[in-house]
Amino acid sequence: MSGMRVAPTRSQLLRSRDRLARVVRGIDLLTRKRKALAAELFGVAAPAIAARARIAECAASAYPALLAAQAAQGNAELEAMGWPSRRIEVEVAVSETWGVATATVRRLVPARRNLVMRGQHPGWSGPAAGMASAEFERLLELLLDAASTELRLRRLAEALARTSRQVNTLERRVAPVLKSEVQRVRGLLEEREREDHTRLKRLSGHSRQWGSAPALR
Repeated sequence: MSGMRVAPTRSQLLRSRDRLARVVRGIDLLTRKRKALAAELFGVAAPAIAARARIAECAASAYPALLAAQAAQGNAELEAMGWPSRRIEVEVAVSETWGVATATVRRLVPARRNLVMRGQHPGWSGPAAGMASAEFERLLELLLDAASTELRLRRLAEALARTSRQVNTLERRVAPVLKSEVQRVRGLLEEREREDHTRLKRLSGHSRQWGSAPALR
């Protein structure tokens, strides 16, 4: 765009002014969108940090419990206790904020179970296996509950970065080029008007001189 020179006409000046006005409106709209996205992002960041801390705390106790269960029962018995596998059903609802689509994940069934729900005999499973199962079921619930916040945080961060790039492009590249073009065309038109005015004054002066000259006999 910076390498193109438009013709210095009034119609082109009006078109350049109109483009510049649209760019300014776009910058204003994108700036307000960026502020709204930043506010949303900061609002989601605190719950996301808290959820990550709970997940890290739970994982720190779940994996030692698994190692204890492996030591007490052995891998073969633990695999047998985990059969059959089950499905964890969730519901995903899509929402939108400033054109940014995010999803909310909701658990339809609880992840945590007791010995009866697991179908295990207390004497066969042992306390170490029960503790490991309970810890990992709690970890699964925390991960599912944090999925919505993490997804929203990532989508908002991507949208904020994209909007910031758009604002920077319009402010630092497009708008300065259009402003420079408007000033150039306006300057050329004003210079042309001054030249036309000077030429008309000269012609007017010559006309008065010719009109006052004595007639030849």
